[in-house]
Amino acid sequence: MPDLSDEQVKEEIMNLHTAIYEKTGYEMKYIRPPKGECSQRTLEITKSLGYTTVMWSLAYDDWDENKQGREEYAKEKILDNIHPGAIILLHGNSKDNTNVLDYCIKEIKNMGYEIKSLDEFEI
Repeated sequence: MPDLSDEQVKEEIMNLHTAIYEKTGYEMKYIRPPKGECSQRTLEITKSLGYTTVMWSLAYDDWDENKQGREEYAKEKILDNIHPGAIILLHGNSKDNTNVLDYCIKEIKNMGYEIKSLDEFEI
């Protein structure tokens, strides 16, 4: 997004908002910049549109569709790096994530953590 003009940033965000709302009925209020790439300017534009930018604190190379079939690796990356307040970035195109998500949620809860939505945090 940092390479886009102000108008292009606004258009990208509003198109995303519309698509999510049309598909789910959810009014978007949080945003994560693609690839985590942002600048002070894009953060200010995002904020001016009423969104809170939220980054992640835990991620792994799950986005690479050529690196699937590593379910044990996925479990290890998620569970070995969980921490208080963790915001886990999991990409929806990962079959490994789909296959390990239930297991990881149960294990995270067994570790004593709670899973909450962003609305339940003080941002």
